[in-house]
Amino acid sequence: MPYYDALETRSQDEREADQLVLLRAQLARAAKGTAGAGLHGATLASLADLASLPVMRKSALVAGQQAKPPFGGVAVSNVAQIFQSPGPIYEPGGLGYDWWRVGRFLYATGIGKGDIVQNCFSYHLVPAGMMFDNGARAVGAAVVPAGTGQTELQVRAAADIGSTAYAGTPDYLKVILDKAAEMGVALQISKAVVGGGALFPSLRQEYADRGIKCRQCYATADLGNIAYESDAMEGMILDEGVIVEIVRPGTGDPVPVGEVGEIVVTTLNPDYPLIRFATGDLSAMMPGQSPCGRTNMRIRGWMGRADQTTKIKGMFVRPEQVADFVARHAEVTRARVIADRDGEMDVMTVQVETRASNPALYEGSVLDVLKMKGKVELVPPGSLPNDGKVIEDRRSYG
Repeated sequence: MPYYDALETRSQDEREADQLVLLRAQLARAAKGTAGAGLHGATLASLADLASLPVMRKSALVAGQQAKPPFGGVAVSNVAQIFQSPGPIYEPGGLGYDWWRVGRFLYATGIGKGDIVQNCFSYHLVPAGMMFDNGARAVGAAVVPAGTGQTELQVRAAADIGSTAYAGTPDYLKVILDKAAEMGVALQISKAVVGGGALFPSLRQEYADRGIKCRQCYATADLGNIAYESDAMEGMILDEGVIVEIVRPGTGDPVPVGEVGEIVVTTLNPDYPLIRFATGDLSAMMPGQSPCGRTNMRIRGWMGRADQTTKIKGMFVRPEQVADFVARHAEVTRARVIADRDGEMDVMTVQVETRASNPALYEGSVLDVLKMKGKVELVPPGSLPNDGKVIEDRRSYG
């Protein structure tokens, strides 16, 4: 069967109708927790109405967990495991079928019954090891719970057991393969599923030259699998168990398809109802559908961090402030703060997309919102780079 299930090939209208039903139920669950107090009475006529709800930021989750441990008042249920990620942030884990939805990604890579997955993600405190362990078992594969480190033992186990697939960070597979070559040991690994770091094209090609198909996913400890590659190798297909928005950094406002912004995710997992959870990562939606036949929307993959908070002249400038400046002027489409140096002094330039011709119109707002004076440069609408940056630091720290 070419697809994991029928969800992958349904029409977008069917998908949105199904997700709206699930989302309404999820909102009701989320509103039962103290963290979901702002969701009481929320009604959605369509998925587009999701944009009217507040965004939950990771900083707020950390603060909430400190005030009300361990999950900060989120309406968590059916907890079987508790993990700790840097922050620290505590995440629940469940024992339900493919709880983190990683199986869909593994299936798209061709992993299934008869495969033995050497799982080199950590099982220690963080959930990555269990996420891929759970996903491998969902597609019928056996798992070697190898974890990280002890490379010689990893090679020995892979050879003796006959591991056919690798799961782990992109670069550690090369460490294992190089060690195997050094030991004169032949391995049977022909498939690799990776995450948690950048998969550079040169490294992917090196694996291909060794006869290993390598695919990557975009997943987080809080949300599970969000998007994944298929053999079409055109962007990353959204998982069926999440609703993804791309918003302008510092706001909760969705941007047009193709424009870079922050990834905001609503999970449909009933055990952990996170609504509009801001990942802090940048990406962009891609138009059209994947040639592989899966019909869900695609993102371009990880494109940097959305939190561009920068200190200029001793003052913090945050994306939320830039968004506030734009909101004050109906004729302004976008703005970009640039931090630079003039001799030994910080200087700030605010580039403003507008059809106006008088920079003085905006100098008062810049001072009011950003709390310092800066040069205002007016640029035509659509001329700022499509990279998701609203604050750019050009200062050299070398």
